[in-house]
Amino acid sequence: MMKEYAPACDRNSRVILDVLKPILACSRCVLEIGSGTGQHAVYFAEGLPHLQWQPSNKESLGSINAWREESQLQNISPAMSLDLLSPVDEQLTSLTGVDAMVCINTIHIMAWQGTEKLFELASEILPAGGVIYVYGPYRYSNHPLEPSNESFDLWLKDRDPASGIRDFDQVDSLAKRAGFELQGDIAMPANNRSIWWVKP
Repeated sequence: MMKEYAPACDRNSRVILDVLKPILACSRCVLEIGSGTGQHAVYFAEGLPHLQWQPSNKESLGSINAWREESQLQNISPAMSLDLLSPVDEQLTSLTGVDAMVCINTIHIMAWQGTEKLFELASEILPAGGVIYVYGPYRYSNHPLEPSNESFDLWLKDRDPASGIRDFDQVDSLAKRAGFELQGDIAMPANNRSIWWVKP
């Protein structure tokens, strides 16, 4: 299988890693939701050698595994198939030991039900002290959406009406209902955000 390539991964990997280093300093096994091409998995596994990185995706598993095999890193597990729009309970058995979850540029792509399942899954598998981190663009009630994100949101909805930039307050409410507490929300390049919650 040929490796797929996403230029955005090259642009954002370093700045995301800088944020993840302190957040995941005490973690041991990370489940990445929506691993895409596999570039992030390799970059973060190399930059966070104390972690075992478990990539997952609905599709493109061949590309993720091609990046993994080329890297020869021992702390990346083979990609697993994970579809948040299917019943979560069926996918829990192979996820033991995970104490953190990372989800990059995925919440605005998948249908809202997928975000609901994301936090349902986090609640099921993460232990006390477990971290869930998300990255991407968000809407906030206290200021208008940036022009570039307005255009991006229109493009997303034209491509798939079920997708679109999500409202931060709605996502945070999901996290709270799942038993998580907001720990940080910081601005990133290109009008993106790094947001993370911890399970008390």
